[in-house]
Formats: sequence, structure tokens, C-alpha cells
Amino acid sequence: MILASAGGNTVPVIARLLAADEDTVRSVIHRFNEIGLDCLDPDWAGGRPRLLDSGDEDFVAATALTRPLRLGQPFTRWSVRKLAGYLGEGSRPVRIGREALRALLHRHRITFQHTSTWKESTDPDYEAKLDRIEDVLEHHPESVFAFDEFGPLGIRPTGGNCWAREGKPDRLPANYHRTAGVTYFHGCYSVGKDTLWGINHHHKGTMNSLAALKSIRAVCPDGLPLFVILDNLSAHNGPRVRRWATAHAVELCFTPTYASWANPIEAHFGPLRQFTLANSNHPNHVVQTRRLHEYLRWRNAHARHPDVLEAQRRERARIRSEKGHRWGRHDTPRAA
Repeated sequence: MILASAGGNTVPVIARLLAADEDTVRSVIHRFNEIGLDCLDPDWAGGRPRLLDSGDEDFVAATALTRPLRLGQPFTRWSVRKLAGYLGEGSRPVRIGREALRALLHRHRITFQHTSTWKESTDPDYEAKLDRIEDVLEHHPESVFAFDEFGPLGIRPTGGNCWAREGKPDRLPANYHRTAGVTYFHGCYSVGKDTLWGINHHHKGTMNSLAALKSIRAVCPDGLPLFVILDNLSAHNGPRVRRWATAHAVELCFTPTYASWANPIEAHFGPLRQFTLANSNHPNHVVQTRRLHEYLRWRNAHARHPDVLEAQRRERARIRSEKGHRWGRHDTPRAA
């Protein structure tokens, strides 16, 4: 329009040439005469005004994280439709569509997840035991050891993961019967040296537990006090075990009931399961035990290997997700 006008064409001629309205042509020419080429920049509108402020967004996020029953709704979880309906009709109405609600929850890093369960400890000495474990881990890490049993370990094909060609996964024979009995790995872990060792026995018992504790004492034969973190299994806290611990300067730090996650060795059983049992088909316990101890030798020589550290991080995250309010569990916010 501007070039045509500069060429000496009249407004009706320009309108016919460009199939435009004459008033539009006049408006463009007048605008050009006023501000020059700046008139060619599009005059974008501001768009639809924002309907929710930051306070409304925080309220929506807090409502999504609150169980519906606590807000007087007769169901145990929100769907996007139910949540949008409640927000529009509640005591503080917030009108928002389902897609906008999904986008808002995504911005606030709120996702739809499986609910995890945890068992609350009924131990009357719960806090005192956790305080003692925290204290020795913080102030005496070089003298702290952990002990627990891993198992039962049966002889049967166990599924897992491995590299294979697309659409052609590796297959193992199916056998769900433990035809050769079971064994238990009595594991010992040095917190200071980050080393893991143990021995397989066909059953749990006081004598086997005591043998494991003696192997821990043998690691530090200088007689300095040692601290061993272990659970409340009867084979761990019998009179014979306690007498031996007292005579050899070993303090037994028991985890609270239903709080085995407080034992540092638990995070190392996950990689042990992943790298020695998953995707395996051991013919007998002798071979299974040999493979397990071969892995332990490799693991102690490569304690800082990225695969080992990543497996331990995943296992710690799984364990921490199952524990109670202590050591990292956060309270869920409630909508105001």
C-alpha cells in the first residue's frame, strides 16, 4: 500500500489493486505519515488477561497434595476432573480447565504416582536407638560396622535385565520351586573402609551370627571399641551374643522395630541382588555362593565404581521411601 501510494496511485486504485478496503488503505497511509516505517510493525494485542495469580496457583497445588477425605470429599484420590470441579465450587472458587490444571501441576512438579507404604515402629526406644546410630555414624565412622542376613537365597531361575537384540529378549527357564533348600548370606559391612564381606549358611542362628561378629572383631584386633549396627532378630541379641560383645569391647547398636532401613548395610544388599541374583540361573548353592563371593571381591576392589554407586543410590532411595517420619520424610502440605 505504501509503495503503491508513493507511485502516485489514488486510494481507490490501491484498494482495487490489493483487494482491500479503502478505509484500510487510508488508515495505513495516514499512519505512515505520522510515524514512518514503524507503522509496519504489527500491533499485537496483550492476549487474554491472566485469570490466576501466584496465590491461586499455590492454593491449587496445595489442594492437589491434600487428600480429598481431609477436605470433606467422599473419595481417596483426586482425578483431574474431580479436582477441577472441587476448585470451582469450593470455599475459595478457582475456575480452571482440565488442561490448564494439568499444565499447572506440571509446573509445580506434581505428578500422579503410586502410593508407597511404610510401617510405623512401635518400639518404645525408637528415638533413643536412632540417636545412638546417628551419633556413632557421625563421630566414629572408622569404628562402625553393620551386620545383617540377606536371603533366603534359593536355587531357581531369576528374571532380570540384560542387553539383547530388539524384540528378542534373553530367556530363562521357568521354575518356581526351591528344590535345593535355601541359604542366607550373613553380611558384614565396614562403614569406614566401605568393604563388604560375609559367608553363606543354610539357616539363621546364634552361632552363625556370633561367627559373623567375630569376623568383624578380627578386622580390628587392636582391642579398640567397635560399634555394630544390627536388627532385633533373636539370634542377634541373645545372652551368648551379648556376653561375647561385652567381653570384646563391641557395642551392639540395635535398630528400632520395623526400622531396618537405619542399618547402613541395607543399601548394599540391593546391588548384591542386582548383580548376582537377577538374570541368573545357578545350578546349585555351591555355584551361587561362588558367584556371590566373586562379586564381593570385585565390589571391594571397585567400591567407587559408578555402577556400584548408582545401584546403592537407588537402593537408598527405595529404603528411605519406605521408612517413617525420621530421616527425611516430609509432611504433606494442606490447602488453606
